[in-house]
Amino acid sequence: MFSKKPQASGSEKTLRLEEQKVKIKEVRRLIGPLSDKVPNYCSDACISRYLRARNWNVRKATKMLIETLKWRIEYKPETIHWDEIAHEAETGKIYRAKYLDKHGRTVLVMRPGFQNTNSMRGQIRYLVYCMENAILNMAPDQEQMVWFIDFQGWNSACVSLKVARETAHLLQDHYPERLGLAILYNPPKIFEAFFAVVKPFLEPKTYKKVKFVYSDNKESQKIIEEHFDMDKLESSLGGHNPDGFDYVEYGERMRQDDAKTVSALSCSADSLSANSVVQGSDTLISESGLELSDESSSDGDTDKLSATVEAEEVPNLKA
Repeated sequence: MFSKKPQASGSEKTLRLEEQKVKIKEVRRLIGPLSDKVPNYCSDACISRYLRARNWNVRKATKMLIETLKWRIEYKPETIHWDEIAHEAETGKIYRAKYLDKHGRTVLVMRPGFQNTNSMRGQIRYLVYCMENAILNMAPDQEQMVWFIDFQGWNSACVSLKVARETAHLLQDHYPERLGLAILYNPPKIFEAFFAVVKPFLEPKTYKKVKFVYSDNKESQKIIEEHFDMDKLESSLGGHNPDGFDYVEYGERMRQDDAKTVSALSCSADSLSANSVVQGSDTLISESGLELSDESSSDGDTDKLSATVEAEEVPNLKA
């Protein structure tokens, strides 16, 4: 079962632009030297996502961001390539659509009923690859994506609480505020019961973005029409486009995107060694008392958190 329930963050705060800038500046100061070594992950936009995810609590957002920096160096998501995980994609269980939604957001189509492997490690690794690819292909003015989850072929045998827990942890802790909308298309009744179990372990802001849509319900169908060009949306998802997932063609698209990632990595002048980030971030957390006191921040804490972190190399990718 799930081991930890997310802490309630209370009602979502709304801050003026000036207040947001102050909070962002505080987080950057708390992170200290790391902010200069990983500029893409300490940009205003990136820090703002972590602050929003933690209801503008500076200390909680700082701790969350530091943990993500540790995870990225240890997991190295930007080094996952198509040929390494291509077997996970053979059935089209997750793929990036060729079209965007009406708001210009990247669309990930997910078909949990098309699961074709038993390795949780492989499944999570493929999900990470898809998330990184979706972010890579976001327009400059976008930072969120849409998940279109099609339940064709799904049954109770597809349920894995372990995978669901790991997925929720990954997406909420390391890709905060990346989800703009999740459409659950034709979920069976048994899934509704499963979702009721999972829901308490999701952040309130996350499950509010989830919409149940049924092909035999005209009212819920309006949600799709509101967000998608029906001529571009696949007919299997309720649209008018007869084209479906083409594994060979999709592989070519992904290899081209992998080349973009490699190019971005090779052009990066700044990168940080794994030991430096892990040891440095552990020092930042322990010296600041972030794990013990998340409720407030002060100039004294800020000074403590500005510990020296010797760094060498960090991938300069889109955060």
